[in-house]
Amino acid sequence: MTSDPQWPLGLPRALAPGQRTQVLVADVATGSAHVVHTEESLLLEAPNWAPDADALLLNGGGHLWRLGLDGAGSLDRIRFEGLPPINNDHVVDAARGLVYLSANDGHIYSGPLAGGRVRRVTHDNTRYHFLHGVSPDGGTLAFVELPVGDFSAAGRLALVAAGGGATRYPAAGEGHLDGPEYSPDGAWLYVNTEHFGRRAGHAQLARIPAAGGRPEHLVPSETVDWFPHLSPDGRHATYVAFPPGTLGHPADLQVEVRLVATTDWSRVLARFAVFGGQGTLNVNSWSPDGRQFAFVAYPMPDAVDAGPSAP
Repeated sequence: MTSDPQWPLGLPRALAPGQRTQVLVADVATGSAHVVHTEESLLLEAPNWAPDADALLLNGGGHLWRLGLDGAGSLDRIRFEGLPPINNDHVVDAARGLVYLSANDGHIYSGPLAGGRVRRVTHDNTRYHFLHGVSPDGGTLAFVELPVGDFSAAGRLALVAAGGGATRYPAAGEGHLDGPEYSPDGAWLYVNTEHFGRRAGHAQLARIPAAGGRPEHLVPSETVDWFPHLSPDGRHATYVAFPPGTLGHPADLQVEVRLVATTDWSRVLARFAVFGGQGTLNVNSWSPDGRQFAFVAYPMPDAVDAGPSAP
């Protein structure tokens, strides 16, 4: 990203020459995926499934977009008032008709799902705030906090009331942490963490009691695993696996989107090899009925379309 003094987290990402955005939807029952939308000029990231089940919500060019799933493939910008350019950390609170968005000024905002005036939730200008979860009762936001200007610092688990207020820092183990997302029952926060890593950057999947505590390792692996997302019924989960030795969650490399049952995270039910990484699966992308999920690929010229590989 390009540095900008007004937007310290940089300007929105863009496609490389000849690169394209592929938005895919996968089916849990069949373990197959298909492309529902392709863009050759706009880099779209991080799908949320809209509560009405008829569309996906993705960020692109600093805005939030609604991608219709009715076959027409309409892509419409959701217009907000007072919202800085956003990044790929946005979470839907379906029960209350809200969307929470991380902006490139480092703060979290709240707005109506249909668009309109936003409200800023966070106010500490010495910290970056990267949103990932909202509690099932809508009362608490879970995010990752970093000191302004220091991306070498370890991400810290932080909680704040959805209406704003003092930030809380529950115990969450050691090392960099990211992607905190509530379980459907609100009892746990699912994260990726370097707490178990044998080397720098070796993120692993874990869960932590929602009030804080020692991380519970979900699936030891040699890959660098990020962004666990549980289905609405808690029976399945998705995450993105980066190659061993990857530092952070960079863009533009070969990764694997994985589907597992939460009773056994070590048994992969379906794998989807894609060229992507950053933007592919940063936020929860499950359909309201838990039968499908969405993700994004960024193939380069002459690349083969993304698809499933053997479990």
